[in-house]
Amino acid sequence: MSNLMKRVSNWVTSTPFWKAVFRHGYEDTARNRSLTTFSNVLYHLHPVKTRRESIKIRYTWCMGGTSLLLFVILTVTGVLLMFYYVPDTRRAYQDIKDIMTVVSFGSTFRNVHRLAAHGMVFTVWVHMTRVFLTGAYKPPREFNWIVGVLLLVLTLLLSWTGYLLPWDQLALWAITVGTKMAAATPFFGVEGPFGAELGMRPDNDIKFMLLGGTEVGQNALLRFYVLHCVVLPLFVVVFLAVHFWRVRKDGFSGPL
Repeated sequence: MSNLMKRVSNWVTSTPFWKAVFRHGYEDTARNRSLTTFSNVLYHLHPVKTRRESIKIRYTWCMGGTSLLLFVILTVTGVLLMFYYVPDTRRAYQDIKDIMTVVSFGSTFRNVHRLAAHGMVFTVWVHMTRVFLTGAYKPPREFNWIVGVLLLVLTLLLSWTGYLLPWDQLALWAITVGTKMAAATPFFGVEGPFGAELGMRPDNDIKFMLLGGTEVGQNALLRFYVLHCVVLPLFVVVFLAVHFWRVRKDGFSGPL
């Protein structure tokens, strides 16, 4: 029986499918361990060599990893909330009330989503502050600093676009104020510097693009829903991949 199992095991491990999944086998040799680390996505996230000082909590504050964890929590809870929410001005507010009072564990998921969103904004800001104060943005990590700034902007946009979805008074006035600020954007806003000179009008400036009209209504709710649930998360995932790749290539920064 043991010989039969051994022959079956040898046959399975010699198939092209097995070799495609486990490209280097599992021999406990120095070369094979190196090949596994260099070719495996999960093992490849961190540099092969890291200074001990650069991974101490009192230096990193663990804010980057905490931000990623919160983003994962937001993704999971957000997908669950999407099953019970419809971006329609006639029922959006009632859907939120149903989630909070009728749906099993709905209140828990919504509160976790809301608190994780606040936490992610806080941890990303603290992470950027730590990187700046420790000089971790300096060569050769300038490009990764730019990627981090873009991720900070995307985090703030995610928080802002999620504001409108409950469709309550707080949401309506927050988006109203925010889009009026957008209308004052230089070059792209009708009320901003050089906007009128460049042909910006109330029906073609950046405020109109965000709202899908001149006031907060159904078009605005639908656009903010798509931005919050599809467009911005996709950009975050792409830039996170680039961010981790640059960490892998540039190595962890260390104390000055």
